[in-house]
Amino acid sequence: MTIIFPSPIFGPVHSRRLGVSLGVNLLPGDGKFCSFDCIYCECGFNADRRTKQKLPAREVVCQALEAKLIEMQQSGMAPDVITFAGNGEPTSHPLFPEIIDDTIALRNRYFPHAKVSVLSNATLIGRPAIRAALNRVDNNILKLDTVDEEYIRMVDRPGSNYSVDEIIDHLKAFNGTCIIQTMFLKGNFNGRDVDNTSDHYVLPWNEALKVIAPRQVMIYTIDRETPWHALRKATREELDHIALLVRQAGLDVNVSY
Repeated sequence: MTIIFPSPIFGPVHSRRLGVSLGVNLLPGDGKFCSFDCIYCECGFNADRRTKQKLPAREVVCQALEAKLIEMQQSGMAPDVITFAGNGEPTSHPLFPEIIDDTIALRNRYFPHAKVSVLSNATLIGRPAIRAALNRVDNNILKLDTVDEEYIRMVDRPGSNYSVDEIIDHLKAFNGTCIIQTMFLKGNFNGRDVDNTSDHYVLPWNEALKVIAPRQVMIYTIDRETPWHALRKATREELDHIALLVRQAGLDVNVSY
């Protein structure tokens, strides 16, 4: 069963990569709103999750987040991270930069040791205000599943104006402050192989990482049910091999099996 997150605050949940994570969903709470339509997305396919609700207002997000942080403070539960994720692409909210500023102020007030993280598919990082906002958070975790555009169009399924070369240029503009997140998986989609663990995909991707020079690379595989059921996890051995190549390129890497 795929997951739709309530809006605007959910959790805290335990994240494989981030620890105790309090979630912020800037998308409607009744469906999915995303510039990608990944075949592995835990929220399901876009067409099956059409929204009727509006995006949550900035004030609603701020009030709900503050109320939850006060509750956690009173209960003695400290979040490791406040994570923007939820039912789609968080940077698509028109007031994303302002909400980031609100969140940083609340974090500083209630849990100054907590990190602020954003999980983004990187489709909007060409906008200066979005890139500036992402540079203000502790962990700007940006997706790059491969540098093969045909594969991205088959698996991540972005809009028609997507260009992986442009995305790489925008990632380079972070000047080493970003984190790259990559999903590795196996199986097939509509009869086509989707295994991106081979050298055919990994070696060019690794070369792109050298150019982007992120401060960390997060590689992971399927953890929850996917809307397309013919997908499988990458093996521990495959992920370890990929991680070794990244380390040999001089980059820090985090692996989630």
